[in-house]
Amino acid sequence: MRVWIDLTNSPHVLVMRPVIDVLRADGHEVEVTARDFAQTLQLLDRFEIPHTAIGRHRGERLADKALGLASRSAALVRWARRGRAGARAPGPDPRPARSRRLGPFDIALGHGSNDVSVAARLLRIPCSTTFDYEWAAVQHHVNCRLARAVVVPDAIPPERLYRYGAEGKVRAYEGLKEEYYLADFEPDPAVLGDLGLDAGRPLVVVRTPPEVSLYHRFENDLFAAVLARLREAGAEEGVQSVVLPRTEAQRVQLRDVPGFTVPERAIDAQSLIAYADLVVSAGGTMNREAVALGTPVYTTFEGRLGAVDERLIAEGRLRKLAGVDQLELVKRAPPAQSSRARRDPRGLVELLLSPLSP
Repeated sequence: MRVWIDLTNSPHVLVMRPVIDVLRADGHEVEVTARDFAQTLQLLDRFEIPHTAIGRHRGERLADKALGLASRSAALVRWARRGRAGARAPGPDPRPARSRRLGPFDIALGHGSNDVSVAARLLRIPCSTTFDYEWAAVQHHVNCRLARAVVVPDAIPPERLYRYGAEGKVRAYEGLKEEYYLADFEPDPAVLGDLGLDAGRPLVVVRTPPEVSLYHRFENDLFAAVLARLREAGAEEGVQSVVLPRTEAQRVQLRDVPGFTVPERAIDAQSLIAYADLVVSAGGTMNREAVALGTPVYTTFEGRLGAVDERLIAEGRLRKLAGVDQLELVKRAPPAQSSRARRDPRGLVELLLSPLSP
């Protein structure tokens, strides 16, 4: 079977990495396309996943997103019709050349990628989509209507997705997506040395808001207050703060701020989170990675909370930050990794491939 996976943002690489591994272990051919946005291509290189880079992010305005959807979907169609050519990999592709240009794909998969949903429909290829935030309405009106399977956490009530055209398509999985792709993860202390961090001092990891998302904006007064408090704590209390920007523009804004460590490239963020004493994030994936790894975490997300975060807050596993006085900037004992929930990614694969079931 030939499987096409399209990745449009950094977290999608993490989610799909074990899916790719399972599919290839089962003897299927997997081809990966990726959009040049945030750290998507860097993470693919880091995990040594051969891929073809197609298109880029067009901007945050709705008109820009519409243009990006149309142009990149058309580019994906052209690529799929030509067959696999020019895949970018960290090293030589080990497969024989004759296996690199084959027939049509059997199924296309994406993590909220509207581009591959549109391209797959035009090519008459079955498509599955997956996501874990249900209020990105513009995105879901496209991918839920075009996909044959909508794979989401069981925390999301299926009826919330019906208005997007997902009725009869919802396939639910238990727990967090992060518990699946972190199932084989063990933290590597080398990340601390790579960033010049002192393991004996408090460490805070901060993720910036997704300023190019329609459901969030970077003009976040609370997030700005967090940065100011961390600068103060760095100067007066020895607290180390690693800030992980989403875009190059954010990196330029933050890299010269005294007291902050701002990595220049994609790093082993999961190990960094595991060794952190606190995580503060305005997004979603890093919050849930912290939950999965047992690290205390606050969200500064100012959009409408999704069902997953609602459940985590109700369970006390995620806290919503109301003010910087809540931040506990102290050294803590590391959590026992043996107590983590580790879920088999094969369960996700089965749901994603469900459109091919009789």
